Amino acid sequence: MSTIREFPELLPGFQWHDIEVKGVRIRTATGGNGPPLLLLHGHPQMHLTWHKIAPILAERFTVVATDLRGYGDSAKPQGGPNHVNYSKRAMAADQIGVMKELGFERFSVVGHDRGGRVAHRMALDAPQAVEKLVLIDIAPTATMYARTNMEFARRYFWWFFLIQPYPLPERLIDGDPTFFLESHIAGQIKIPGSVDPRVMAEYRRCYANPAMRHAACEDYRAAAGIDLVHDEADADRRIEVPLLALWGARGTVGTLYDVVETWREKATDVKGRAIDCGHSPQEEMPDELLRSLEEFL
Repeated sequence: MSTIREFPELLPGFQWHDIEVKGVRIRTATGGNGPPLLLLHGHPQMHLTWHKIAPILAERFTVVATDLRGYGDSAKPQGGPNHVNYSKRAMAADQIGVMKELGFERFSVVGHDRGGRVAHRMALDAPQAVEKLVLIDIAPTATMYARTNMEFARRYFWWFFLIQPYPLPERLIDGDPTFFLESHIAGQIKIPGSVDPRVMAEYRRCYANPAMRHAACEDYRAAAGIDLVHDEADADRRIEVPLLALWGARGTVGTLYDVVETWREKATDVKGRAIDCGHSPQEEMPDELLRSLEEFL
């Protein structure tokens, strides 16, 4: 059992827990009262990515912000055959288990980046659990791979680097993990200074763990393999719950895709809008993101 780190200066009023779901420990922060709302972060972040909006949301909701398996201070299991333990199906099941442990059978979900892909799978695998769905700065995984071109490969090179067989990407990143992490985030943030130095320090701390770097690679390997198998099996299914797609107007997803249309291929009730920022509106334009979330939720 790892030591539970707490961040009251960043998430005032929140409490931190380790919740075990089928043998996988998930670091969880909870705060507020009201309808349950699950916040899922992306790569290479952890739950503190939400610190600018979670305390305000907690005035109206019971906010649950977790570290996905493999990330932050959550457990980092081995990938297993075909990287199955980092399939979005497995990662979504973790989060459903966390919410059940907290007493919530049905809840809304906001997912950014990898967390959005977990939330997409959750809405398909457990539609009874998801009330409303918000996906931030992603198009569907299968769509993005199927429409890969030179511009996408250049902008999102890690989609093709991190999936290379173990231990190639791990060993190369080991040479200077802080440089890789900071370069990755700097390339996606379009409003300089948006990442709080205290939060960046936590990103660095977590990314310094070789097990997290390996888990991130396993996450991406699963996305390029078993997740596509699962998506193909569900090709004729649609997300039935209301879906809000938000994206950074200055980012790759907003530039290369008609984001709302990509989700209308996957869901029955979709609305969406751009926010004038890069990949991480929760850090770059939190007030604008809050307005969109509060209106939709």
